Amino acid sequence: MSLRSRLSAMMFLEYAVWGAWATVGAAYFQSLGFSDTMISWLFAALWLGCIVAPFIGGQIADRYFPTQYFLAGAHLIGAVLLFLMGGGRSFGAMMTWMAIYCLFYAPTLALTNSICFHHLKDVNQEFGRIRVWGTMGWIAAGWILSGWRSAFDFQVLGDLFYVAAVGSLLLGLLSFFLPHTPPRKEARNPLAFLEAIKLLKDKNFAVFMTIAFVVTTELQFYYIPTSIFLQDLGVSSQSVPAIMTLAQIAEILAMWFLLPRFLGTIGIRGCLALGVIAWPLRYVIFALGEPLWMVIASLAFHGIGFTFFFVTSQIYVDNVAKADIRASAQSLLTLATLGIGNYLGTMFYGYVKVFLTHDGVTDWSRLFLVPCFLTAGCAIAFLMLFRPTGRKLDEST
Repeated sequence: MSLRSRLSAMMFLEYAVWGAWATVGAAYFQSLGFSDTMISWLFAALWLGCIVAPFIGGQIADRYFPTQYFLAGAHLIGAVLLFLMGGGRSFGAMMTWMAIYCLFYAPTLALTNSICFHHLKDVNQEFGRIRVWGTMGWIAAGWILSGWRSAFDFQVLGDLFYVAAVGSLLLGLLSFFLPHTPPRKEARNPLAFLEAIKLLKDKNFAVFMTIAFVVTTELQFYYIPTSIFLQDLGVSSQSVPAIMTLAQIAEILAMWFLLPRFLGTIGIRGCLALGVIAWPLRYVIFALGEPLWMVIASLAFHGIGFTFFFVTSQIYVDNVAKADIRASAQSLLTLATLGIGNYLGTMFYGYVKVFLTHDGVTDWSRLFLVPCFLTAGCAIAFLMLFRPTGRKLDEST
C-alpha cells in the first residue's frame, strides 16, 4: 500500500470506531435502563479522556515510543475493552470499561494527525484529502450497523460495540504497517507537553486556542438538540438521520475540493476565519426557524465550519510547533477542544436548555441565539486579534 493509502485507511478506521458507538450509543444505553445522568457520564468519559491525553499519548510519542506502535497497542487494547462493553449490562461495568477505553482511545485522535503531518510532503494540499476518510469512516459505521440490523431483521444486544471492536482490531493491526515515526530523543526537555504549553506565550497562538475553546463549547448547541429541533419543525423522525448527513456530505466536499485550493489562495488565517464565520450564520438561521428548506440547507454550514476551522487548526498547530513537540501540540489542541471545550459545552447547553424550556416546550429561537452571539463574537475577535506572521499562515502559499 502507498503512504497515502495507509494514512487514509488509518483515518477511516479511527473515526469508524468512534462513529459505530457514538451515533446510537444513547439509545442503546437507554434500552439498558440507564438514566439520563448515567448516559451523560458514559459520553463524558471521552471528553475527560481528551483532557489527560496530552500527558499520555503526546508525551509518549514525542519522547519514548514510536507513534505507530503506540497506536497499535492502544487500538488492540481498545478492541478488547469494546468487546467487553458489548457484553456489559450494568452501569458499573459499562462505566468502568468506558473510562479505561477512553484513556487509550483519546490520545489516538491527536496522534493520527501528527503521524500524517510527520510524513506528508505538502500538508496544506494533502492533509484534507487524507482526513476526509475519517468522515467517510464515521458515515460507513452507521451504514454497517443499519445494514446489519435490516438484513437480519433483529438487533444483537451490544452490536454497536462489537462493530467498533472489529474496527479497532483492524486499526491496531494496520498500525504496525504505518510509516515509522520515532520519538525525538535529542530534545532538551524530557517533558514534551510542558514545551507545548509554552506555545501559549505567543499572543496569536493564545488567541487561537481561546477562540477554538469557545467555539467548541458552542458546537454542543448543534450536536445535542438538532434532531429534536428538526422534528419540532415538522421533519419526520425517519427522515432526520438522512437529512443530518447533509453536514457530513458538505464536510467531505469541503475537505476534498475546497480546503486544498483555499489554503493555496487565502492561506491558513483566511481559512480559519471562514470556519469561524460559518457557525453564527448557521445559528441565526436556526434561530429564525423558517423557511424549513433554509434550515435544512444551513446544516451544510456545519461541514464547512468544521473543515475550515478544525481541520485547518490541526494544520496551523503543525506549522507553529517544533518537530520534537508536534504530537504534544496536537494533544494540547485536543485538550482545549475535544476535552475541556466539549465537556463544559455540554454542561452549558444543559443549563441553557433547562432555563428556556417551560412546560415541556423549548424556546428554540432564544436558545440558538446564545451560540449565535458567542460565535459571532469569536469571529470578530479572531479577525481583529489573530495576526500570525509567515507566508504559510497569513497569505497564499
